[in-house]
Amino acid sequence: MEEHRDDIGSDRADESDAAQGPLPGLPARLLEVFLDPGRLMERLASEPRWADALVVGAAVVTLSVALIPVDIFIEMNRQAMLERGGEFPEMGERGRNFMRFVIPMGSLIGTLLITGLFAGVYTLVFAFVLGDEGRFVQYLAAISHAFFIPALFGLLLTPLRISTADPQLTLNLASFAFFLPEGYFLNVLKVFDLTQIWSTLVIARGVHAIDRRRSFGSAAAILLVIFAGVALVVGRFMP
Repeated sequence: MEEHRDDIGSDRADESDAAQGPLPGLPARLLEVFLDPGRLMERLASEPRWADALVVGAAVVTLSVALIPVDIFIEMNRQAMLERGGEFPEMGERGRNFMRFVIPMGSLIGTLLITGLFAGVYTLVFAFVLGDEGRFVQYLAAISHAFFIPALFGLLLTPLRISTADPQLTLNLASFAFFLPEGYFLNVLKVFDLTQIWSTLVIARGVHAIDRRRSFGSAAAILLVIFAGVALVVGRFMP
């Protein structure tokens, strides 16, 4: 009887895998991130492809940064330096050209490193601390695809970032707390980018797909707590 139950469970798993179908190409996957993230994460859990999605997401972020005039970044750094009581040296054309190269490249490298770092943190938390059946490459695949959400919206916000001379402008919770004075708490709310929260919930779908014992609600709660911890730290260093 036990063997018969195992056979039935195996047959149902095979049927489920067949219903999911093969993992589609990158354009279809990036579309599914928005339209059907649950199905996408189910497929990625069994076939964790990540490199192409990570490269495209990082390229979109780099493009959105490269489109912003370098003078905006220079002025932002000058204001931050003056607020700390320092002096910002005058920058010649050679320095500006150097900044035009360094800022997008720094954004590209930073995106790749941060994605890998968070994949490692999620693997540590879920697979090692909480005992889920997940591998680093599975969490990396989920993050690489979900990250396309804030990357794309960041590109769409580029004209507004240029017009407001604020390269760090995002759709965040601070937009709804305009009555608060400038300070640490408002900085923390600025870190809560709505598209990042959306992306985090998509990753939670991935965590649930990687190990069915982990409910979506539990995964979402844990990931949002980690997000809040990062916001509390980052908010401390924001000007």
